[in-house]
Amino acid sequence: MLKTLLATAVVALTALTLAQPAAAAGPGGFARNLRDTPPVSFIAAARPTLAPFAHVKFCMQNPAECRKNAGSPVVALTAYRESQLKRINASVNRQLRAESDPLAVDGGDLWQVSGTSGDCEDFALIKRKRLIAMGWSPRALRIAVARTGSGEGHAVLVVKTSKGDLVLDNRTSAIRPWKNTDLRWVKIQSPDNPRLWLAI
Repeated sequence: MLKTLLATAVVALTALTLAQPAAAAGPGGFARNLRDTPPVSFIAAARPTLAPFAHVKFCMQNPAECRKNAGSPVVALTAYRESQLKRINASVNRQLRAESDPLAVDGGDLWQVSGTSGDCEDFALIKRKRLIAMGWSPRALRIAVARTGSGEGHAVLVVKTSKGDLVLDNRTSAIRPWKNTDLRWVKIQSPDNPRLWLAI
């Protein structure tokens, strides 16, 4: 009889323990970690749109930079990869002199992937090229066109990672999720083919 009562008590205690909610894990527990983890967010873009005319010219002059991409569409953002991203963003921002393209009959917008000076899209193209040289998947590296808070046209590199779409901007060394910028998004390259652009 005593054995039966003890066995019943053990079963009841086990069931009670298993029934505790996840929040009972305490301040450092699993439930808290789930609540504190920021949501992963990606840019939603599906409708084809016209590529920037200057990018069309860039692809005609640099076909190797605009061929269809291979590799993974999302980069696993390890600590090592994150340090590479920060290093490339900061070094290109520091090494390249910000300079607008000269005015010309065709608008003067010239996209280039080399040089010591350039405007926003040149910064983005050079960062993309350097990351690819370090082994990053080209499919995860896309140029996006947007407008700043003041309404100025702007281009940045968007990197699709396991922590969401991250923005490398020549205006700052901080790398931010795409939703945490002052940008109003307009269009972005297709991950499969840099010549194709999608409306945001």
